[in-house]
Amino acid sequence: MTLDAMIKLVTFAAVFVTLYAAHSFGDHGVQTHGQACAKGEQTRNGQLACLWHVATLTATKLAFLYALVRVTGLPLNGWALQAGPLVDAASHYWADRSAYHENREEPVTLQRLANKLRKGGFYELGDRKAAPTGTGAYALDQSWHHAWLFVAALIIAAGA
Repeated sequence: MTLDAMIKLVTFAAVFVTLYAAHSFGDHGVQTHGQACAKGEQTRNGQLACLWHVATLTATKLAFLYALVRVTGLPLNGWALQAGPLVDAASHYWADRSAYHENREEPVTLQRLANKLRKGGFYELGDRKAAPTGTGAYALDQSWHHAWLFVAALIIAAGA
């Protein structure tokens, strides 16, 4: 393995772990109750709630990446450090617009994708009001986000 490949591998691992931790904190600790409840509404309020959630989530991820760089000295490329979180933010907004809303007439975004992938039954598992984090929708939502964290980390590592 070349030195360049080793640097990219270490960068990818460090960035992915950092993004994963930041995602967990930002998606659950930083997101407000109002954002969580409104972000899936098919209204202007829902769009804005989701936008603010993704903005604070992305800021959290950037703060964690900043801490990683400051503590470790890991050199990250400017273009990659912008492109990775931007791709992640766009994918997060897309998925979160399908957050549960009982007045929805038809499935949107992630739920529609789950149906196309024959995961609609899994998506519907659980009581979203009683235990929203114990549902199939939540599990598929998080798996979607984790996959895009992987992509973002690859983009950032490519710039190393």
